[in-house]
Formats: sequence, C-alpha cells, structure tokens
Amino acid sequence: MKISLRAGERVYINGAVLRVDRKVSLELVNDVMFLLEGQVMQASDATTAMRQLYFMVQLMLMNPTDVGAAASLFAQHHAALLAVCENHEMLDGLAAIDEMVGGTRYFEALKRIRALFPLEQAILAGATTESPFEAA
Repeated sequence: MKISLRAGERVYINGAVLRVDRKVSLELVNDVMFLLEGQVMQASDATTAMRQLYFMVQLMLMNPTDVGAAASLFAQHHAALLAVCENHEMLDGLAAIDEMVGGTRYFEALKRIRALFPLEQAILAGATTESPFEAA
C-alpha cells in the first residue's frame, strides 16, 4: 500500500506517530494498522454516542500494545447503544462494528462508524425529547 503525505502531515502507524517535513510517499510493504491525520478524531470532537465509539476504536488502533482499557470502554458503550437504539440500520451497523472490533479489524470498524454519522445526525435532529443517543 502506498500513502502520500503533504509537508507537516502526520500518519499513525502501529502506535507510532510519524510527521514528515516535506511531501513524501510511503510504501507499506507488510500489514500495519495506520491512520492518516485527517482520520484522527480529537477527544473534544467526540460529542455524540457514535463519535465516542469512533474515538474508542481509534484508541485501540493507535495504541495496539495497550487496548485493554479502550476495549472495555468500547464494550460498555456498545452495549449501552444496543440497549437504547431502535433504528434497524443503526443496529445492523453496530453489530457489524462489534464483529470487526472483535476481529481486530479496527480500520474497517472506523470506516463503518463514520458511515453511520449521518444516520446518527438524522436521528438526533428528529428527536423531540432528550435522546439517549446524546453524549453523556
């Protein structure tokens, strides 16, 4: 896999953070877990239930040697979402995400979670009372 980075951009590879000082292309010749800077969510941006779930999976991907705490939080948060969610598309997505995380396919899980952001926003926008989907 080949990754192109702009000057000053970061990439997170197997828990290491690399920042380049000029435009560069990296070729990853073996299996690694990585995130580009634009895919990284800051804690302050984890303002909804699905964004919090994304942040937890992101922590597992970015720190593969210490996933225990993030995995525990993920399991609790995921179970809470399943308990309050009634939307079938969201429930299907949550099931797929749990399977991906269980198989340490964190990058795929992040992509699936991002795909559910618009659905979550639609659910929140349609809520007339306080939603159990809102961030705690």
